[in-house]
Amino acid sequence: MSVTGRELRSRIDEDGRLTLSLEQVETGDPGPDELLVRIEAAPVNPSDLGLLLGPADLATMRPLGEGRTGLVLDVPPGRMGAVKPRLGQSLPVGNEGAGTVVAAGANAAGLVGRRVGMIGGAMFADYRRIKARDVIPLPDGASAADGAAMFVNPLTALGFVETARMEGHRAIVHTAAASNLGQMLQRICTADGVPLVNIVRSPEQAALLRDLGATHVLNSRAPDFTARLTDAIAQTGATIAFDAIGGGTLGGDILAAMERAAVRGMTEYSRYGSDTFKQLYVYGALDLAPLTLNRLAFGFRWSVSGWLLFPFLQRAGAEVAARLRARVAAELTTTFASRYSRTIGLADALDPDTLRAYERKATGEKVLIDPTLG
Repeated sequence: MSVTGRELRSRIDEDGRLTLSLEQVETGDPGPDELLVRIEAAPVNPSDLGLLLGPADLATMRPLGEGRTGLVLDVPPGRMGAVKPRLGQSLPVGNEGAGTVVAAGANAAGLVGRRVGMIGGAMFADYRRIKARDVIPLPDGASAADGAAMFVNPLTALGFVETARMEGHRAIVHTAAASNLGQMLQRICTADGVPLVNIVRSPEQAALLRDLGATHVLNSRAPDFTARLTDAIAQTGATIAFDAIGGGTLGGDILAAMERAAVRGMTEYSRYGSDTFKQLYVYGALDLAPLTLNRLAFGFRWSVSGWLLFPFLQRAGAEVAARLRARVAAELTTTFASRYSRTIGLADALDPDTLRAYERKATGEKVLIDPTLG
């Protein structure tokens, strides 16, 4: 069963033009272990924006013209080096989604007619041909919207807890904690008995997490933030942090607070600081500024590195990955429920105001694309 449909593409050319367009593409018959899925829901995650918009300047956004649906943006010359490997390529966008299986190969025929969640890219489209191994059948009664975001945020939140356990940490610090992902992490930690220190930027975000049962919620803009962060880390024993901000001083401030908490328990002075190992993982880039670390503030027992979902799953192994996916499916509409501020059609995904809303990455403004709406 071959079908033709739209696919959202992002392309950067050597002249620094980033083009967003809806292209008509033909999707061929599924192979023996493949499915053809009509996409009915796909979330716009922060992780999608790196491909969708790259380092383009949104202030330069203008219509594509030439009778085509799309937009053009300019990439500043100083940022072109970071995108050199993708120059000239028209790349499909969208990490995950959900929809109904309309055709299948011989080894996956039992899934025809089933609604599934999917991961694997190219989800901002009408149709997706995909390996059966990359989908999870949704529970009876679950909608496409319920299953659209069942991979990236749920597995990332579970991955944080799993990483902490694997590395011998007993409590976690998380930034941008009122996000959709952060709310999932709070529910997991409550259920699993893992102490969690949440860092947010407003009283409203703090209230949201307290309503979910959070014990430690700190506003980074409060005048007593540093002291309260140190106290919370001392109370929980947190020695690992997952940072969605990425730039500025917050990551270093967390490491410094961990060191201050550790020093409280020292009985002898050491010019090298405490013996407590402190780990900061950066997994996001809400702040594009350089990450600033005052290394003399947290001794010599520390590490800063990046954290990405797929490398984690590969390191954890197939058994762990299967266990985490099974938990997501079982708790899809509870622990891992996602909330959307609005649902738009695929054509609306290239509306300039909608794109600006994506880029704000604001809490409570998560957008869902439903290609069946137009």
